[in-house]
Amino acid sequence: MRYIRYACIAVFAIALITIALANRGMVQIQLLPEELAGLFAVSPKVELPLFLIIYGGILVGLLVGFVWEWMREHTHRSGAAKSAREVRRLEREVKQLKGEKHQGKDDVIALLDEAV
Repeated sequence: MRYIRYACIAVFAIALITIALANRGMVQIQLLPEELAGLFAVSPKVELPLFLIIYGGILVGLLVGFVWEWMREHTHRSGAAKSAREVRRLEREVKQLKGEKHQGKDDVIALLDEAV
């Protein structure tokens, strides 16, 4: 199973390297439209290889997806935390009630009752 995973990683790496080699050409990216750049008197233009733009877009998409999913699951996590707090509270209450039940009894009998 481990070798299958390594083979898949190798195939994926070869595909990424092939895409990078095929798209080495420099591309000029303009970060603001001409009108807006003229308004602020800046011209944010960057020249990068095309494969960096492609990989950067994939990376940004993954990050946005992860953050979106984390925010969507917030209700599930908060519900689980609330349930866990309730379970701990009820366990403390049961332990307290068992202690009151065995008050004044023999310690050995109380320990045997707690074990059951």
